[in-house]
Amino acid sequence: MIQHTSKLPNVGTTIFTVMSQLAAKENAINLSQGFPNFPSDPKLIGMVQQALRENYNQYAPMPGASILREAIAEKMELLYQRVYNPDTEIVVTAGATQAIFTIISAFIRPKDEVIIFTPAYDCYAPAIETHGGKVVPIQLRGKEFSVDWDEVRSKISSKTKMLIINTPHNPSGTVLSEDDMRELSIILENTDIILLSDEVYEHIIFDGVPHQSAALHPKLAERAFITASFGKTFHNTGWKIGYCVAPKPLMEEFKKVHQFNVFSVNHPMQIGIGKYLKTPKHYMELPAFFQQKRDYFLDKIKDSRFTWKPSQGTYFQVLSYENITDEYDVDFAKRLTRTHKIASIPLSVFNAQKENHQLLRFCFAKTEETLAAAANILNTI
Repeated sequence: MIQHTSKLPNVGTTIFTVMSQLAAKENAINLSQGFPNFPSDPKLIGMVQQALRENYNQYAPMPGASILREAIAEKMELLYQRVYNPDTEIVVTAGATQAIFTIISAFIRPKDEVIIFTPAYDCYAPAIETHGGKVVPIQLRGKEFSVDWDEVRSKISSKTKMLIINTPHNPSGTVLSEDDMRELSIILENTDIILLSDEVYEHIIFDGVPHQSAALHPKLAERAFITASFGKTFHNTGWKIGYCVAPKPLMEEFKKVHQFNVFSVNHPMQIGIGKYLKTPKHYMELPAFFQQKRDYFLDKIKDSRFTWKPSQGTYFQVLSYENITDEYDVDFAKRLTRTHKIASIPLSVFNAQKENHQLLRFCFAKTEETLAAAANILNTI
């Protein structure tokens, strides 16, 4: 047997895989992993099929098909009034997770510190640790999952290389406000800290609240990588198509890594998405579409023993079970799957010390039939 030392000794199978496998085994309704159970727009499917017929079946350009990069640039200018050069500041990636890993690969060296906010999406810390970096977690506060900016100030040191934000936030469903972004801008000014802004749910934000992209804030934009996901936006997570934007000097370093760990991503899908993205209503209508699903789900469980604050963004709803049981959230989530046939994600797995706040995350990117069936189960617990 070959002897080796693991670079990630404490990393096992992700909770998403664990809960989805358990849901399949138990024939449970799967509201755990974040994927829609309804199809993409037939118009988009048709555009990809057309690209296949037109023989866009060889390698795409390394940074992405020009039609898609140009459409991304137009979207960024329309929504955030920020101009990104499609030739030098935009790269199409194999999903947002690949973009995040590549950003970290390009900049994090051994002993560099990276600040993340917990509960944090689970790809951040392993990517940092793989490259010898040190994760500096800051726990979001209370049921509002708010940021203590004084704590952020106290955690910044000469070793801080990067800070990662995620808004709308997975798993909590909260969003950063304009005041939050302004405070962050003040904190990072006059530093060389890189901002990684994970904005994969940028188009899924509710109640008329505008998305506070890093692109909207000049002092943040000049140091920021912004990552996004077409899988989340257009209901096709299995396509694994995303992108990132950044100022040219940062993007030049990104490309050095990207060209060797991916080089390019699915060409016909890029062509189809590039054409589809030219019509802004395809993403401008998403907030209302998903808010209807959120409101439908919450109305159906209004008489349950769960409590909640309505999700502000993403297609996840966090429910508290503090009135039901004192069980550890992982144990309760597994019991719900086995006994009641409904799967969710426990939030403790996203916390630095696995703190249990008796919270479960449910995905409402489902048909009304699925949501109604799930609600019927939750109302019995």
